[in-house]
Amino acid sequence: MEMLLVTLASMLAGFVDAIVGGGGLILVPALFAVFPTAAPATLFGTNKSASVWGTAFAAQRFSRRVDMHWPSLLPAAATGFTGGFLGAWAVTVLPSEFLRKLLPIVLVCVLLYTLAKKDLGREHAPRLAGPARTAAACAIGLALGFYDGFFGPGTGSFFVFLFVRVLGYDFLNASAAAKLLNTATNLAALILFAVKGYVWWQYALALAVANVAGSYLGTHLALKHGASFVRVVFILVVSALILKTGYDAFIR
Repeated sequence: MEMLLVTLASMLAGFVDAIVGGGGLILVPALFAVFPTAAPATLFGTNKSASVWGTAFAAQRFSRRVDMHWPSLLPAAATGFTGGFLGAWAVTVLPSEFLRKLLPIVLVCVLLYTLAKKDLGREHAPRLAGPARTAAACAIGLALGFYDGFFGPGTGSFFVFLFVRVLGYDFLNASAAAKLLNTATNLAALILFAVKGYVWWQYALALAVANVAGSYLGTHLALKHGASFVRVVFILVVSALILKTGYDAFIR
């Protein structure tokens, strides 16, 4: 029964994450609910062992249908990987409690801005070109890679928002770019967790397969319905993240 519950949660997480990020909102709480006595690091590591495959699969699917700007995205993925390692190291020496209370406030600002800007992310009109575009993408990768390693919730959604707001991508192209960078940050975290022995490999394969299956469905819907659909899902996921992180920070 435990395997069935977390496998279904992994599939749903892959579905949501493939569209707009936020899969950890589903799988991580499910792991904590099913295994309440397990070490948190082990559950986070096991989550990464599934999510890295779902995001990688989504990135590959998007790259076949969306015009990915590889000259800026590949360096950004490298900085994201580096940031993920730095963040994972920082969490061992720095407190993260301040981020727990700040996160829901930042997410509220993101949601309000997205709702206020009705046309935000509806059209793909990149604002930067050449080295400036690469530098901006790398800065996003490094900053959110560090955040993902240090704290984590909502990383995929933050990637989408910043590619829309800073680089002028529409939501579909931003989601495609986010998958590539989020794969790199997930991989960095997974390597660290695996080296330290914080992965339940007996669950990893089933969770990974389920996550990829959900990712397939999610990317199919995103590619079929386009930027407007991704924008709606983004608003729903960010709203759910606000409720979850707000509860964790101020109520629980």
